[in-house]
Amino acid sequence: MKSISQFASLVLLFLFSGCGAYLNQPIGQQPARIGEETVITSSLRQLPAPKDKLVAAVYKFRDQTGQYKPSENGASWSTAVTQGGTNILIRALEDCGWFIPIERENIGNLFNERKIISSSRKQYAGGGNPEPLPPLLFAGIILEGGVVSYDANILTGGAGLRYFGAGGSTQYRQDRVTVYLRAISTSTGKILKTVYTSKTILSQAVDVGLFRYVSFKRLLEAETGFTYNEPSEMAVTEAIEKAVQSLVIEGIIDRLWEADPTKLLQNQIAIDSYKEEKAKMQRTDILQREHQQFNSKGSFELAGMALLYQGDYPNAKYQPGIVGSLAYHFNPFIQTRLRVGRSQFSTDRFYEEGITFASLEAGLRLLPHDRLSPILYLGGGLLMDENNANSETNIALNAGLSMQYRFGKIWGLELGINNQYLLNDTVDEVKQGKYNDYFWYGSLGIKVFFGN
Repeated sequence: MKSISQFASLVLLFLFSGCGAYLNQPIGQQPARIGEETVITSSLRQLPAPKDKLVAAVYKFRDQTGQYKPSENGASWSTAVTQGGTNILIRALEDCGWFIPIERENIGNLFNERKIISSSRKQYAGGGNPEPLPPLLFAGIILEGGVVSYDANILTGGAGLRYFGAGGSTQYRQDRVTVYLRAISTSTGKILKTVYTSKTILSQAVDVGLFRYVSFKRLLEAETGFTYNEPSEMAVTEAIEKAVQSLVIEGIIDRLWEADPTKLLQNQIAIDSYKEEKAKMQRTDILQREHQQFNSKGSFELAGMALLYQGDYPNAKYQPGIVGSLAYHFNPFIQTRLRVGRSQFSTDRFYEEGITFASLEAGLRLLPHDRLSPILYLGGGLLMDENNANSETNIALNAGLSMQYRFGKIWGLELGINNQYLLNDTVDEVKQGKYNDYFWYGSLGIKVFFGN
């Protein structure tokens, strides 16, 4: 029973995060339905209204990647990107309300049909003059571009745990598709505006299993899981819709076309929102990490700490303390700090002593443009033990690792663990074993940054 309860706990742990896919298994046939909309479709329809709609021609919106689907079982001749990009683009142009799309991809079929209509009218006119067909619309702009990149496996990973025959694992893979779109003036041939967008494609798999003898000659074996692959066609659709949205807003900003002048507030809100998003994306890398511009000259920290003595007396106890530091930042990567702290060395019996330590350390911030970043510290300092009759000052080497989170330009939070190893073995006045006295301490403190 204990094994079954452990297995049930693992199932709940791994499947709750993906219960939407797991609890909607396709156990029966599904009827045809209207195509799904992406998260961009609604915002595309909420664009500012145009002053006048633009007649736009799309001759071909191609897959320019030449990419085939990745396969683990040999070559695959199926394309990774949909070949119907033109259809997706025309639908996006209709949804945004800014364009009047005209048929150009299969214009030969249109000409043939018009010839048939003209011929039929002449035949049934009885020698008179048949009514001519209305002229075809001509485009003010041509929209060109295509899907220029499909990058597979840009990010992969997973995690797993197995204990006594019970366990589970999860894996994920992220691909990326990139779309370029440009508008060309038909009167001059000038390229008016070029935009590009990208969309990640997520694939994930979760499985849990149990393999265990529950009694003599009784083997319990169970497994479950699911795999989800985000449709690449939906990803391409979302990227194209985002490109159309960007093209419309960029054109309004550059005064290539005009929005409805009676809705100034709505127009300005849409433009400001787009500018804010664009500024944010200029600080965001390919892994969707937003780069922060933290250029502080220094910082001050005040923290509480828990200290654990490791010396020649057994049964050491954690002791509270306080620590403060003043740091100078040479650049976003490298800093140096002076740290001073006060606490106690203590054991269950025999030994208790107040200590004050100071250290000068160099720090390396590993992710200088992220709000959350690990920092490595290395340095040396002094330790003063108050109960020592000689009031001896001891030299120590220090190494530490911290996780720092910045709320903004001024305030931050830092959680760290540090080790100070003494170069002598006289702090507790007992020499025993081959290692010198040392101590660990963990700290959690508020940081104030200045000189931004």
